[in-house]
Amino acid sequence: MPEITITRVYDAPRELVWRAWTEPERLATWWGKRGWNAVLDSIVIEPWPGGTFRVTTVNAEGAEMTTEGTFAEVVEHERLAFGAGRVTFTDLGDGRTEMVFETSSPSDAAEGGIRSAFDRLADHLRGATT
Repeated sequence: MPEITITRVYDAPRELVWRAWTEPERLATWWGKRGWNAVLDSIVIEPWPGGTFRVTTVNAEGAEMTTEGTFAEVVEHERLAFGAGRVTFTDLGDGRTEMVFETSSPSDAAEGGIRSAFDRLADHLRGATT
């Protein structure tokens, strides 16, 4: 499978970006490509090695897609590894965070969906408070 690496810099402190990934209420605001919405009641985030990561998204037509995995590595505010993916967070100073997401993906469409979700994350972070 092709490897995908996506690097984004967000105008938000690292702790806030971390919380967007590890708090169900925050994850629900941005997870999934545009046109898909995460179902808050479906989200399970247990951020410790062996813990579960699961979220279901739905689109306007009622189609569902579930992403799930087991956390292999968790370093608070720095790194999450689960399923076939890994995300790292680097404090760049001045309230900015570099996020690097790496995964194996079966299609270019999946990469487009991931990039769309990270655009939604930027929207969430712009309106988020610590």
